Amino acid sequence: MLLAACLCLPPCRASGQVNIWEGTHQKKVEMKAYAVAGQGNPAVVVCPGGSYFWHDMKGEGAEVAQWLNGHGIAAFVLHYRTAYVPAFVTHFREVFRGNRYPDPLDDLRQALRWLRAHADAYGIDPGDIGVMGFSAGGHLAMLGAELLEREDRPRYVAALYPVVTLSGPYAHKRSRRALLGDDLQHDRRMQDSLSLERHVPADCPPVFLANCLDDPVVHYRNAELLDSALTAQRVPHLYIQYRTGGHGFGASEKKGSEEARTWKDAFLRWLHALNKEK
Repeated sequence: MLLAACLCLPPCRASGQVNIWEGTHQKKVEMKAYAVAGQGNPAVVVCPGGSYFWHDMKGEGAEVAQWLNGHGIAAFVLHYRTAYVPAFVTHFREVFRGNRYPDPLDDLRQALRWLRAHADAYGIDPGDIGVMGFSAGGHLAMLGAELLEREDRPRYVAALYPVVTLSGPYAHKRSRRALLGDDLQHDRRMQDSLSLERHVPADCPPVFLANCLDDPVVHYRNAELLDSALTAQRVPHLYIQYRTGGHGFGASEKKGSEEARTWKDAFLRWLHALNKEK
């Protein structure tokens, strides 16, 4: 039904901001296009991090998109719904719904549908759309690979220093509160239902995964849990664990460490190898 609505929308712009929910009853959610010349280009939906409360639209958004453009990859930075700052400083979502799951996942699904429906306008291959996410955005990217219907899933996922588990000692509590709401953040059933390591399907898309041992924000064992789950399901993936680099370095040439910044070259090599298998 949502796909039909998407197909009926007026032609989109080949660059700039677009409201992915235009013409529907949903609220406005913007996605910024960073197109490249030509037709049939690969594309990536970029999901910035921010603990599901806000977004790092520069370091994990615009800078990532510009780097991808430099390698011939069209990028689309998704401003998916988050709880936002008022929900961080107050507890109004104990009474009112606010933004919470499944809103971000609905937005990612709609972004992928939008791009496939308007692939010609953006010069992209509708069968070659991946999702790259950072921190909480990495959690969202993997939710797309695990929980969306097969026809809606991305071709692959790149998850950088991702939030993975919402239960147990390694849970990122701020992201959990933002995603579930103040009233449900301690609900074990909800925690388990959105802990990525518990729901990797056997037909999960390929995954590129990287994080740092000295991450002070999201415990490094989050990525280890996902790596183990992907391995158990024999999902094609690459996991790189850096000794240093911390958290939140995105595509920066200054943040993080020299070691961790090599993730970009590693990702491009991994993607090249993945494309050779097509």
